[in-house]
Amino acid sequence: MINLQANPFFLTAEQESFVYQTVNNMTIAEKIGQLFCLHGDYKDFDELAQVITHYQPGAMMYRPGDSKQIQDIHRFIQQTSRLPLLLAANLESGGDGIGNDGTFYGRAIQVAAAEDNKHAYRLGKISGKEGAAVGCNWSFAPVVDINMNYSNPITNVRTFGSDPKRVKDLALEYIKGCQEEDVAVSIKHFPGDGVDDRDQHLVTSVNSLSTSEWDETYGMVYRELIEAGAKTVMAGHIMQPAYTRFFNPSIKDEEIMPGSLSPELLQNLLREKLGFNGLIVTDATNMAGFASKGMRKDLLAQAINAGCDMLLFTRDLPEDYQAIQSAVSQQVISAERLDEAVTRILATKASLKLFDKTELVPQAEQLQTLRSEQHRQWAYELSDESITLVKDTQALLPLSLEKHQRVLLFVLGDVVSSSGKPPVSQAFVAELEKEGFLVERFDKKTMGSFFFSGSVEELKQRYDSVLYFANIKTASNQTTVRINWLPPMGLDVTWFVQELPTAFISTANPYHLQDVPMIKTYINAYTANEFNPTEIVKKLVGKSTFKGVSPIDPFCGYWDARL
Repeated sequence: MINLQANPFFLTAEQESFVYQTVNNMTIAEKIGQLFCLHGDYKDFDELAQVITHYQPGAMMYRPGDSKQIQDIHRFIQQTSRLPLLLAANLESGGDGIGNDGTFYGRAIQVAAAEDNKHAYRLGKISGKEGAAVGCNWSFAPVVDINMNYSNPITNVRTFGSDPKRVKDLALEYIKGCQEEDVAVSIKHFPGDGVDDRDQHLVTSVNSLSTSEWDETYGMVYRELIEAGAKTVMAGHIMQPAYTRFFNPSIKDEEIMPGSLSPELLQNLLREKLGFNGLIVTDATNMAGFASKGMRKDLLAQAINAGCDMLLFTRDLPEDYQAIQSAVSQQVISAERLDEAVTRILATKASLKLFDKTELVPQAEQLQTLRSEQHRQWAYELSDESITLVKDTQALLPLSLEKHQRVLLFVLGDVVSSSGKPPVSQAFVAELEKEGFLVERFDKKTMGSFFFSGSVEELKQRYDSVLYFANIKTASNQTTVRINWLPPMGLDVTWFVQELPTAFISTANPYHLQDVPMIKTYINAYTANEFNPTEIVKKLVGKSTFKGVSPIDPFCGYWDARL
């Protein structure tokens, strides 16, 4: 039995009555539609109207784009649908999660490096305020995974670090800031990513902790966030064999399922042991970590029966809808289970007062809150307090024009910033040049032959110092996040660290010292946004002190990386 007046819904008796009455008056087709959170592939309003009218989805999620365009789409969606939709976005690092012109405040790990909880609150506040301005009411954040494995290609900068208590404390602040803006959060990815080194987009990954280890880490985090009122949980395509076997001792290895398909994890662990009463949504069902576990038409129903209330994304909407329709008509999904899922979906909407609002999407002038002066100022403060000097064993810093003016710059990665703006290396170079440094960027075409066979003395005559600027970011479908050096023989590799003063700055991955342990001066900035280059250069030249403290082991367990 769902208690709609309890955490996290806190509905009044009147709201509760409205939810149950609405569910009772819905057709089977309308209830099935509520189970789907569709990917926002629709830009044509006629097509969008047809989808909403025919399928009546419960939610939709658009990727970042022009905020005015997405706001117009969101408004049309809400005006067209009989029931209001949950409109979601990955608001993990600020308003840029829905609008390219939103504030790219900082990755979660940068927030953790600042060692002041106000920054996590501000992240939630910016995410919620800017997201709501575009029309969002559901944040697929915060990520509450734990960086237990530096080789994991997904967690990396998206988490609040490797200390479970710190992850919990900062996630609580995010939730507070975000839900103050009437935007629901979805804590993810249950039962917890970051233990193995695989990507659930490509394979069903494994959280291999024992039950006691899980209780002390991920369990502690989820328990406290649930008690604090997190409205929704995202079930990942991640197995937790220890707890699956604990609740089902006779289960065979091949029967162990990921969180998104496991009744042991969703019902026994999440619902019963942790006491979660809110909405459970799957992670994307088109990920291989989900789709490879069986026949798709069976998996969709299995996810609902396991305890998920909503399915994230489809492969083919008519086909997936038909699969659920068949499962309901054949009583594979019982009428009681269908009503239970729909009740939680509508209760989440009621808790956000979506049924009470006359304006579900604000007017265009509300977009002025995106990248507001206040939000930009907060972002600069985060940069100042988070950028971390991991080591400077050669006592290189601060850089000076007298000793280091002629700079050879190697840029690694940095094709484009994550918010769609020009590469952040351009801003970094501009800031260096403002300080009077003469910067020459390495170019393989014009400098390759010299670096392959040129003399060391000529190299030292040309340059006073060398800087590496790395923006090699983690991404789904990318199974490793390492530095790939240019051929032949690592043309741009850091072989000359004993010949010239050399420093390495990473803006998107805190674990590069596994590949450049010989570097004596190493800086982590964590986020490739517009704010960090200014603050990095201030710290390089001694105009500002380094204040950040690493929330993970940047040495990756290698003793030689500390030298």
